[in-house]
Amino acid sequence: MTRILLPTDFSDNSFKAIAYGLSLYKNVECTFYLLNTYMPPVYHTEYILGSPGQIGLGDIIQEESKKNLNELKTKLENEFKNPLHTFVTHSAFNMLTSEVGQITEAENIDLVIMGTKGATGAQEILFGTNTVHVLKNSKVPVLAIPQDFEYEEPNVILFPTDYQVSFTKDKLATLLQIVKEHRSEINVMHVFTQLKLNPTQTKNRKSLETLLGNNGLFHDVESDEIITAINKFQVKAKINFLAMIQNKHTFFERLFIEPTIKKIGFHVNVPFLVIPEK
Repeated sequence: MTRILLPTDFSDNSFKAIAYGLSLYKNVECTFYLLNTYMPPVYHTEYILGSPGQIGLGDIIQEESKKNLNELKTKLENEFKNPLHTFVTHSAFNMLTSEVGQITEAENIDLVIMGTKGATGAQEILFGTNTVHVLKNSKVPVLAIPQDFEYEEPNVILFPTDYQVSFTKDKLATLLQIVKEHRSEINVMHVFTQLKLNPTQTKNRKSLETLLGNNGLFHDVESDEIITAINKFQVKAKINFLAMIQNKHTFFERLFIEPTIKKIGFHVNVPFLVIPEK
């Protein structure tokens, strides 16, 4: 059984991300963990010390969180009516990133699915702060769903790689499951700055070819900027899913912190699966 964590703040954006996940895994037996984390709006020293004005505030927020989670669970059960899907609610007084890490380990989570809406008035930010922190720290794959993205089958997947990491069935399990379930075509894009692959890259490419079989198409693209290459590929091909391995060798960190992103205009407008290296 696949175990999927669904963080929610009860916004329309998070509901659409959850709906995407339920549709993506509609033919798979799953347990979905609906997670809401909360902090009192005033979380200062007086709260910790039990100031009279703060006493009971945490309990009120907790009850509201549990109530909203139960309502969300009922709504999902009524709207999707999928006997393969089971829902578990989890409310926690914690920061989202910390709780995601804890529940992932405690419940043996296979995948985290969440929305990507950024902070109000900061549309230039690629993802919201919470999403970025979860993507960078999660020990399991994270699937980030763009704001207002309407579900469509992941028929054409783009998988940029530099072939610097090894590919195993376990590491790519989530991606391979999606490819199998939806009979997806996966476009492996290698952006190179040197003409020949080194022995390690050659070995890793052969492993990936074996894992993907007939579902894999391989492209070599010459470019100094991986982000530019992704943009160009999206123009030429109608991709509806992006997957990537996060590792120290690649451009992943730069994807979030380099100011040139704003100039290049890179925006994730399709679901984005980030797979941890380990």
